[in-house]
Amino acid sequence: MPPATKAELPAQVWPARMLAQQARTWPSGYPALDAQLPGGGWPLDGLVELLQDAQAVSTGACIWQLLAAGLAARMADRRGVVVLVNAPHLPFGPALQARGISSERLVCVQADGAQSRLWATEQALRCADVLAVLAWLPQARRMQLQRLNVLAQDKLLFVLREARARYEASPAPLRLLVQGGERLEIQVLKRRGPPSMQPLDLPALPERLRGLLASRRRLKDQAVGLVEHPASMQLPASLAPTTSESRLHALDRTAIA
Repeated sequence: MPPATKAELPAQVWPARMLAQQARTWPSGYPALDAQLPGGGWPLDGLVELLQDAQAVSTGACIWQLLAAGLAARMADRRGVVVLVNAPHLPFGPALQARGISSERLVCVQADGAQSRLWATEQALRCADVLAVLAWLPQARRMQLQRLNVLAQDKLLFVLREARARYEASPAPLRLLVQGGERLEIQVLKRRGPPSMQPLDLPALPERLRGLLASRRRLKDQAVGLVEHPASMQLPASLAPTTSESRLHALDRTAIA
């Protein structure tokens, strides 16, 4: 039997040198990241595993910077809610509002114990009104993740775990290692396609906020420069004292005024 041509290959099979074409995806909001994701975005038919160091997982650092743009676009496109399962901290409403995410459309679920968190995540995935689920499941096992992967249909599912889990087998079709502060460093650990050799460097802050912070740093640097080099301070000619005025005593200047 002759080998199948490229046109005859089923959707689940792709050449190893190419990214797979996901049936359904949603843009992440980062074109550089989408270019590295099969189908050009977050999958709508499987879980995305986001790995961070233990401290970042416990604080939720970087996650909203990475996901906010895509979630905001998803919420603008259709009605529904985003469910957070065992988020380490309640999200700050005004900051999310500035990114286009209404806090009124966030549902926060706190569950005690690993089994309760998994159950809450499964129920959220079964709900028709849920657009996306963010679940902090550091103790999830392979078979449990496989179950979530099957249930993630027409929904964005992000499972957050510690970076040490990168050495464990996972059914997630997409696994990312997330690091950073004002900049995000994203390493694609697993995807349907060739290995990703270089990490991605992405802006973590909105463009407007980055501009404000840059202006603040420039003003701070200028202030430090004036303190270190006071001789560089130059007054306008109209405000500079004349030779005779500069010799007057302070009390004499008050009298002149």
